[in-house]
Amino acid sequence: MAGLIPQRFIDDLLSRVDIVDVVDSRVKLRKTGKNYSGLCPFHQEKSPSFTVQPEKQFYYCFGCGAGGNAIGFVMNYENMDYPDAIELLAKDIGLEVPREESSPQARKEKSRHEALLELLEGINNWYQMQLRKHPGRESAVTYLKSRGLSGEIARDFGLGYAPAGWSNLLEAFGINEEEKRKLLDTGMLIENPDNKRNPLYDRFRDRIMYPIRDQRGRVIGFGGRVLGNDKPKYLNSPETLVFRKGEELYGLYEAKKKLRKIDRFLIVEGYMDVIALAQNGIHYSVATLGTATSANHLRILFKSTPEVVFCFDGDNAGREAAWRALQQCLPLLEDGRSARFLFLPEGQDPDTQVRTIGAKAFEASLEIATRLPDFFFDTLTARIDMNSFEGKARLGKIALPLIEKLPKGIFRQLMLDELSRRTGLENAALAHNGQESRPDLPPAPPPAYSHSVPGRPKQPPIRSEWTPCMKAVNLLIRKPSLIKQVNVDDGLGEIRSPDMDLLLKVIELARAWPDSTTTDFMGRIYATAYGSQLTQLLTREQITPEEGIEKEFQEILDKLLKAYRQRQQKTELLSKLRQHHADINEIPDQHHES
Repeated sequence: MAGLIPQRFIDDLLSRVDIVDVVDSRVKLRKTGKNYSGLCPFHQEKSPSFTVQPEKQFYYCFGCGAGGNAIGFVMNYENMDYPDAIELLAKDIGLEVPREESSPQARKEKSRHEALLELLEGINNWYQMQLRKHPGRESAVTYLKSRGLSGEIARDFGLGYAPAGWSNLLEAFGINEEEKRKLLDTGMLIENPDNKRNPLYDRFRDRIMYPIRDQRGRVIGFGGRVLGNDKPKYLNSPETLVFRKGEELYGLYEAKKKLRKIDRFLIVEGYMDVIALAQNGIHYSVATLGTATSANHLRILFKSTPEVVFCFDGDNAGREAAWRALQQCLPLLEDGRSARFLFLPEGQDPDTQVRTIGAKAFEASLEIATRLPDFFFDTLTARIDMNSFEGKARLGKIALPLIEKLPKGIFRQLMLDELSRRTGLENAALAHNGQESRPDLPPAPPPAYSHSVPGRPKQPPIRSEWTPCMKAVNLLIRKPSLIKQVNVDDGLGEIRSPDMDLLLKVIELARAWPDSTTTDFMGRIYATAYGSQLTQLLTREQITPEEGIEKEFQEILDKLLKAYRQRQQKTELLSKLRQHHADINEIPDQHHES
């Protein structure tokens, strides 16, 4: 696997790029005094609340709270993970990103991983060439034209052709035993020792080839659609070192490449559905790779969009699949996210439907697709007599455990309100029944806490109030060298609160890099799980003058420790009083005994 990117390279990268150039190439900025401003790319607004500060190499939106350094901006704008954002910024200025390997084994795995990816890219290019030049390509070209595909869309999705025959890839790429082993490891060859004539043979033969790309655009596997009478009709690469079906979605890379902002994703079932929709200008569809939509798939999509629409057949099988997808959605539906369900007429799929009614009408059908709450309650009440007490009780019994899978928030409360309306029970009664039935429920997923200290209980996300801890964090970010000049008492580690957890993590980073500038330090913070939550701190009013930072920081730490010790003393005193009271009650009543 790829090694870690050295911190020294990240520091160098941030010192070389100018955040104004990074942002201005994507968002129109205008100079306003020392800073630059523009319309925020992360939420809809009419008046600019988005500002870029060249001095701090920092951006912040006063409207939605988004903020960070150049790496953070690219992550949010391009929907990229941290390493990919670094790769993109480095590429823009002509730098190659180095990697650190933790062990010889890690280096060996990385080498193998990269070798397989390189081979798959070569095979993909070879398949595309066969579609253009192979003598037997006419059947493939005829098929693609019959599906209404243009040469441009075939190019965009990298479509190719695997000629008929048992050893085309073997002859083109299997020049020695090592190369044959790689072909086996990528799943492009099948090994069958019992077949004396062809113990090794090509997996894909006489098929239209669809390259499957990861989110970085690297070919990790293939899907193949048969042109003759072989079975199965569609065939996917097996899972390999570089390809895991449950973690990938066909068309996701192409969608992100085509669209900078994706308002929704449409989840369909097949390669041709994705391609046909793109051919008709609908570039936000993706398909699972022979598996049902998983929670992992949905997590990936919700990172880039607030809404997903599932597309299914309108028959019983389609509705059962939709119900399974709904259950995968529930734990992920934080406030602001939504899911819909589009059920197509019998015998139709997205490919045929968009060609029949046109792209405009198809997109209009997405707007009126069934919302999750409607599908949820309609499905549960379909076989229940809601005019009877028994029916209402049954609805409450089966619906409540499902609603409790939703994250706490407004949407969950609205679902409970709707359940209350349909059953006639107050929310409090429903909550009581939910508590009673909870032991029978599957364990709930752990909350996605924003930060924690190793060896200590995880805490909820940080609060937005301006607490002493947050003030101390702000001061430390402004001047990381404080950590060398003040006394950080180890007793602070005993204070258990979300804000103190955060302060301790920032102190830990400052100890590691005490000579960092504010910009460098924020770069390191932004790479952590809690980095994006700290961006607002630098926008706070900074009343403390530079020469007073050290004194105020020490005073805050001293006050926190003093307040904690006073609470501890009170707790210990109360404990002793309770124990004393218990001891008195245990003394026998001498008068009564006599």
